Amino acid sequence: MERSGRLGVGVVGAGRVGPVFGAALDAAGHAVIGISAVSDASRDRAEAMLPGVPILEIPAILERSELVILAVPEAELASLVSGLAATGAWQPGQLVVHTAPSFGIDVLAPAQAQGAIPLAIHPAMAFTGTSIDLVRLRESYCAVTAASVVQPIGMALVVEMGAEPLIV
Repeated sequence: MERSGRLGVGVVGAGRVGPVFGAALDAAGHAVIGISAVSDASRDRAEAMLPGVPILEIPAILERSELVILAVPEAELASLVSGLAATGAWQPGQLVVHTAPSFGIDVLAPAQAQGAIPLAIHPAMAFTGTSIDLVRLRESYCAVTAASVVQPIGMALVVEMGAEPLIV
């Protein structure tokens, strides 16, 4: 039986941040349903940080997730979000979080137009992409950017990952 209030989490991007966010949310009791990873290094990182979590194509991740973490390079974020919107991949009520510090939630407007709920979570730390980041995350602050009605969700996710939320 699933625990109440737990989300199916999909992680897009297996760089230094995505697998750590996935592992932190997994440790909080959420179910990580899949992660996208292209390079050998990102596949290795995904398997090390999220053992047993399937490596999936991005459309499959969106199809199966209640919460999508977009942990991709800043230069790729806007085109990824709009490209997925062009294929109708975003789901109404789906939470979508990006981790790119240069952007607020406006970059997620194409997803929001299809009913997704945009959030930005920016940890104030440098990531190594290893399990040591899970410890460091608990000593860190995360900026949360979201519409006021959604801010409590972003804050709760940050607290569940062990960090201290700050509203931006």
